[in-house]
Formats: sequence, structure tokens, C-alpha cells
Amino acid sequence: MNGNNYSNRPSSPTDWNTVNWRWAFGTVKNLRQRIYRAMTESDLRRVRSLQKLMLRSYANHLVSVRKVTQQNTGARTPGVDHVLVKTPAARGKLVDLLRTGHKVKARPVRRIYIPKANGKERPLGIPTILDRAVQAVVKNALEPEWEARFEATSYGFRPGRSAQDAIQRIYLQTNSRCRKPWVVDADIKGCFDNIDHEFLLKLLGHFPAIREIREWLKAGYMEDGLRHSTDAGTPQGGVISPLLANIALHGLDKVLGVTYYRTTEGYLRSYSKRLWVRYADDFVVFCETREDAEKVVEVLIEWLAKRGLSLSKDKTRIVHLEEGFDFLGFNIRRYPSHSITKSGMVLLIKPNKEAAKSVKIKLKEIWSKAGHRPLEATILKLNAAIRGWANYFRSSVCAETFSGLDHWMFQKSYRFACKRHPNKGKRWIVTRYYTKRRGDKWIFRAPGTDRTLLKFSHTKVVRHVMVQGYSSPDDASLAEYWDKRQKFRQSTLSIKHRILASKQNWVCPVCGESLENGELLRIHYAKEERSDKPFPQILMHLYCHQQTASRIHSEAVYG
Repeated sequence: MNGNNYSNRPSSPTDWNTVNWRWAFGTVKNLRQRIYRAMTESDLRRVRSLQKLMLRSYANHLVSVRKVTQQNTGARTPGVDHVLVKTPAARGKLVDLLRTGHKVKARPVRRIYIPKANGKERPLGIPTILDRAVQAVVKNALEPEWEARFEATSYGFRPGRSAQDAIQRIYLQTNSRCRKPWVVDADIKGCFDNIDHEFLLKLLGHFPAIREIREWLKAGYMEDGLRHSTDAGTPQGGVISPLLANIALHGLDKVLGVTYYRTTEGYLRSYSKRLWVRYADDFVVFCETREDAEKVVEVLIEWLAKRGLSLSKDKTRIVHLEEGFDFLGFNIRRYPSHSITKSGMVLLIKPNKEAAKSVKIKLKEIWSKAGHRPLEATILKLNAAIRGWANYFRSSVCAETFSGLDHWMFQKSYRFACKRHPNKGKRWIVTRYYTKRRGDKWIFRAPGTDRTLLKFSHTKVVRHVMVQGYSSPDDASLAEYWDKRQKFRQSTLSIKHRILASKQNWVCPVCGESLENGELLRIHYAKEERSDKPFPQILMHLYCHQQTASRIHSEAVYG
């Protein structure tokens, strides 16, 4: 690709190392915002026209290939054709294949199984890299339309929304003043595997890429060398599958009779007898009485049947807030407390026992392999697991859980050190493996280095600020709101990365996107000629760093 040619269909082949990512991401963002605005104005004709433009957009092709070959965690997992795209040249060829507009028949997905928390296995369908790239292109055209339609209390797999937003919404709806103490803890039986295809396609209407979506749904899956047909469901593992599931489950406000109004501060309030919160296929409904909760179950059964879905009889239950329930790894329960609130009740949201058990299993597995690798590398892996789990639960009442996990980790580290040096005394082991930091003298470290093991309690408890109402990043009028939300949110980065990100306004200088978009990060050392000062450190995405390094190398070699 000519570095200065930004037309929709450049004639020259794509050179991945010279792509202007700031232009590409900016173009896709602008098109998404135009689709969103047209949908809010109910101008369906303009929506379809802009969606066709998005599907043909060269910038969308570039961004989609980057997403499926570099950003996504499954980028190194092949489909049935066993093809992976690992090099810049291969990515450029994939972009060129997309921009030809040649219709490629969808291939079956590769069926694999991953373990679930309850001991069972979850089936995943892995599309080919080409199908994933096309799905990403289609998603950028379809998602803004539905972002303008989705309900305010739907949070799963939506841009700018997270599990913490769903938990904070539950807290606001179930605090001590809540008049809806009865909870329908609903569980959909095999949601992704049973969604009715015809119902879903009918919801999509005259979307320009409806043929491609139909092909993906009907492509089937390969298992043990045999092809199996799919008459229902959208395979977990596809780029577009979570969006299709959200579309199929849209409409809970209407069926439950929930309406909202905006306060002067912009917050949503409701006088409805029922309220609900949904994260993907997990949702809860809050009711005033048990009788109404039982009616809600009947309504949900009928509503889901139209979508080819059903409630799991074993897992769907009606509980009172004083009994408590689990949702997204948290336990939500109301406790008696006359000294804190006038109502005599207080709502506490904590990490549930299953979540603590799962992180112990993960950490135990890392410890089991510690004898086969340098201790410093083991501590890096442990720190990553600890930081990720603690940041997820940091907005809850987690101090007691964090303390218990820290005690468990101390026992694991001490036993590891004793096993490594069976002939040494306790005092020798403590002196060699433990150091004092932050007023704590029991910080485990790799001998001879400054690499120390994090503690769960090192993560500061910070209350999450919930996303407001129907807000979406595709709404151009809320650009300032999303910019502030990005800058002032509590980052999950390491301290060094956090300092550099703050100096850069949390933006990658190469592509102009948020540093926390899911990509790996690297520190780039900008070389300054004729200067004795240390090289300035710039934090950027790994692939932006690779592109920058490649360009500098080319300039050095070829002038």
C-alpha cells in the first residue's frame, strides 16, 4: 500500500508495516458514529447505506485483520483449514483478499471443548481466520445499529461496558432501601447452542450482510473428522457470536413492563414493579413479591421459547435478598445491621467461594511448575494472575477474601522454599526468600533480584463508577464523557506502565487508540541524535511498537 493513498480501494498491495493506523481507526470510528446517529434518528435508509459503506471500507478491513490476527486471544488458534496469519506480509495478503469483495463460502467451525467451573465442558466453535476477519468487518457495520437499540441494563459483550457495571447496577437496585427483595436468578439452558436461526435472521431484517450471517449460522462444525450440521445456535468462539446473542435476547424491558425516565443529573430511574440486569446470557430480575417473581418465570419461559431457548429448571431459582445469590463471580446478599443503616439491613457484594477456589487452582498449577523454570519467571506469572483476579473484584467488599488468599499464598511460597532447600533452617529460608516492603516483612522475592511476589491486599479497593444509562462509545455527542471515563478510571496496568500511560493521556501515540484496548503493551525507547540524555520512554501497543521498530530499521538500512 502506498503510505499516502487512503482511498477506499488502493490499487497497490497492502504493506502492513506502513499502514497509517491513526487514519484507519479514526475512519472506522467515524463510520460507526454515523451509523449510530442515523439509527437514533430512525433513518433506516441512511443506516443501510452507511453499513454498505462500512462493509466496503478499506480502513475497516485493516482494523478487522489487526483485531483477529493480533488483538484477540485466539489469534494463534487455527480453524479447520489449519491456517494461521503470523507475519506482516500474510496480514497484508489477507487484507487484499477482503478488499477484492470476492464472496467466499463459510467453512465449518472446528469444535473444541474447554472446562467449566462446575466440572463439565463448554463447546467452542473456532472459525477459520478468513471467516473471523469477515465477521469482524460485518460486526463493525452491525453493532452500532444495535447499540442504539439495546437496553440500558444490558452489559455483556458491549463496547464500554463491563461486569463491574452490571454489579454496580445491581447494588443500586438492591441496597437497603430496595423494595424489590425477591430475585429471579435465571439461567438459560445452552443459550449459544439453541438460538433459533430464523428468529434471529428476522430480527436482522434487511441488513446488507444477512447472507454471510446465514452462512455462518448454517456452516456446521467439524469434530473427529466428521462434519455435523447446525440447525440452531451461534457458535461460541466466533467474533460476531456474542453480538448475535445480545440481539436475540433483546427486549426484556418490553416483556417485563419496565420503563425508565431520566433525572436532571442524567441518571435513570424507574417506578416499575420489576427491574432486571443482564450480562450476556446471565440475568436476574427483581420483584416486589414472590408471587410476582413466579409470574416472571412464566413470562420468561414463553418469551424464551420464541427464540428457541428455555430456562434451566435445576439452576433457575427464586430467592430473597437475605438468602443471597451469585452473579458473575460475586455473592450478593443483604445482612442485618442496625448500627449502619436506618432500615436495619445492609447489602454486601463479595467474591463468591467458587471464584476464590478457581483462582487457587490457577495459582496452584503455576506453583506446581515452579521447579522447572527460573523463580523470577514464576513470580511474573503469579503476579499476572493475582493482579488480574484482584482487579476484577477490587470494587466489592473483598478485604477478608484478599487476606485469606494472601495467607494461603504465604503457605505455598514458604513450602516451596523449604522444598527447594530441605537441609536449611527456617531462619535461613526467611532471610533468603523474604524481604520487607510497605511495612510488611513477609514479601516473597526471587533471591538476588528485586522481583517480588504481589499480594492480593496490595490492590487498593476502589468503587466502580457505573456507565450512565444508554451511553455508548458510538455516540459522538458523548465523546467528552468517554474521554474522561477513560482517563480517570482505575487502570489494571503495572505501576511503571501506569505512569507512562498517564503522561500520554492513556493514548497510544501511533494508532491514537486507548492503551487499554486489550492489546499487549511495550515500552519504546525513542532515540534522539546528538543527545547524551537517556532515551525517552513511550508506551505503545506491541504491534505499533513492531511497526515503529520496522520503519526505523528500514530507514537505517535504506536511508
